[in-house]
Amino acid sequence: MNKLENDILGAVSLDEPWALIESFSTFKREHPDDVNRGMDEVASRLRKHGVEVTMHEPNLYLSLPGLARVEADGKTFRAKPPAYSTDARGGVEGQLVYIGARHNAMITDMFEQKVETTKELADNVRGKIVISEGFASPGLVSQFEEIGAIAVIGINPGVDIHWGICTTIWGTPDLDDLPRKPKIPAVAVNKPDGEALAAIADRGGSVTVFTEMEEGWFTSKLPEVFIKGTEEPEKYVLLHGHLDSWDVGVGDNATGDATMLEIARVLWQNRDKLKRSVRICWWPGHSTGRYAGSTWFSDTFALDLEENAVAQVNCDSPGCRWASEFINLCRMSETEDFLAGVIEEVAGKTIEGERPHRAGDYSFNNIGISSYFMLSSTMPDVLREEKGYYTVGGCGGNIAWHTENDTLEIADKDVLLRDIKVYLLAVLRNANAEILPFDWRATAREFAGTVADYQAKAGDRFDLAPSKRAVEELASALEGFYAKMKAGSIQPKVANRVIQDLARILVPINFTRVNRFRHDPALTIPPLPSIAAAAELDRHGETTLGFAKTQLVRGQNRLISALRQARRQVELVVG
Repeated sequence: MNKLENDILGAVSLDEPWALIESFSTFKREHPDDVNRGMDEVASRLRKHGVEVTMHEPNLYLSLPGLARVEADGKTFRAKPPAYSTDARGGVEGQLVYIGARHNAMITDMFEQKVETTKELADNVRGKIVISEGFASPGLVSQFEEIGAIAVIGINPGVDIHWGICTTIWGTPDLDDLPRKPKIPAVAVNKPDGEALAAIADRGGSVTVFTEMEEGWFTSKLPEVFIKGTEEPEKYVLLHGHLDSWDVGVGDNATGDATMLEIARVLWQNRDKLKRSVRICWWPGHSTGRYAGSTWFSDTFALDLEENAVAQVNCDSPGCRWASEFINLCRMSETEDFLAGVIEEVAGKTIEGERPHRAGDYSFNNIGISSYFMLSSTMPDVLREEKGYYTVGGCGGNIAWHTENDTLEIADKDVLLRDIKVYLLAVLRNANAEILPFDWRATAREFAGTVADYQAKAGDRFDLAPSKRAVEELASALEGFYAKMKAGSIQPKVANRVIQDLARILVPINFTRVNRFRHDPALTIPPLPSIAAAAELDRHGETTLGFAKTQLVRGQNRLISALRQARRQVELVVG
């Protein structure tokens, strides 16, 4: 770190962030009224330090879960409905059928169940209530609804029940999204109750599912801090995280809200030392609207983001107890070396990066913005195994995630201080870099590996050689670009324009299926999705193989066109 970076990181204090965490640990932030209270507190604390805050008030469509239960054999089983379950306070009764990990057709994934859909399965499910392992996730609910289930029960992996959301729609629905809005009730139960219910299913028994939901349009506050840089004030790094939480949600995401609060305070005090700007936002509607707040922002400021955002940085679940490692760390390939350097310098840790999931508040892939972080530090796998914890989606690996147990004890002051500095240095260094610190050669290597993997799986049934050549041509052009940049023969302003333009082309081709400025469903998107069908040709018989090949022809055209466009952008400055 240079002296400026050291000085700015040295200004970090836990006074304000810990005070916010303690306050947030005293009230739930699920209903928009309570979320707005939290937003007002963030704004008040910032303004106390002279930080200018703009308070947006978007109208968001949200789903607020209430009470739920399952009744069977004269017993009542405790349950929680996910957001976007339908209201079934009068009860939905039906025969219970188990479709889960004991079936060979099931590929077990607690976050996104995938069942090989067959006519036999559909006949078995139609008109019945399905119970299966999972978090009552979009994949679980949408697939069973599609084949005729009248309700879904997800069996959580432990004694706790986790809140969640079951819609595949990303953000507030538009007219094209509405048909995918869930039309059946869904609930989650814990593992002991799930096993008891599965036994009822084995006997051919019936159950009744009850859910109470509130759904509609809510005015939601959304504070934004825009800290102007001195050299390129129009360009900015977007730092963001959600403020609404399940229950008091200390580890998910009061610690993240506090991290952004302190970064806003410190950078505001040092705004004269920023080259580019830093834009910081706290989102509503994350938990009850499938990222409705960040999606509203992405939609509303889409053209400005397209023109000026140099990176987006998601701040979720930093500062949690036992979170000593930076593993399973979401980052796009072009950002990995940069991020690894930051974490090594601040925390003395190596990172294990992975492809960002279709989750968090990654609502900007369709615009094409280089991205890093989603979750922050986490506990090591060996410790998680020693504690008997299963994998969860936040809280530093603590299974209090999305439960009423996510209380003040989940936060850790020492870990929080370290993680604030990690985020701060990443944002500061990104904003102040003479040349944007992203290496598209790493992305080209990722693309080459993806194409090779898909070709190996496709065999001689489809030829991806044209994609392979297009990737190689882009990689060659990029080698020349970075060599000239290192030699100083490309002006930084020109290099930065190319690096940003490459993001607008290569991020969407790697992370989206739909057209730009729209949002893909909240389901896993494979690498280079336009040609991902090549990896699944074994699923197709003689009848459908031709359809899959047709899709691949079109998808390969899309991919090659994007790769050529990216190569031309590079060649314009390389010559």
